[in-house]
Amino acid sequence: QVQLVESGGGLVQPGGSLRLSCAASGRHFSIGDMGWYRQAPGKQRELVASITGGGRTNYVDSVKGRFTISRDNAKNTMYLQMNSLEPEDTAVYFCNARGARSGNIYWGQGTQVTVSS
Repeated sequence: QVQLVESGGGLVQPGGSLRLSCAASGRHFSIGDMGWYRQAPGKQRELVASITGGGRTNYVDSVKGRFTISRDNAKNTMYLQMNSLEPEDTAVYFCNARGARSGNIYWGQGTQVTVSS
């Protein structure tokens, strides 16, 4: 079993920055692909960015050039650096991971990001 814990959310003004972290823990686990999703009120959850075990990244068009996903495999931690934040980025952000061997999908509890003046 893998536990994912997000941190780093909060309230920021438009144009500001935040850095989200997702720490994975558990016994005898190996994490493969990871990703950040977000869900705004009244909207479906959407994939924001993903990163493979080898570091290949992918982004939704709306965040390209503003967000950067990365991971530190030694620390079992994934990050999302968010710059030039816009009110439309307001959402609960969730960490997602796939077990490298099991293929099981794991979710964090979510962290709120609010972009407002």
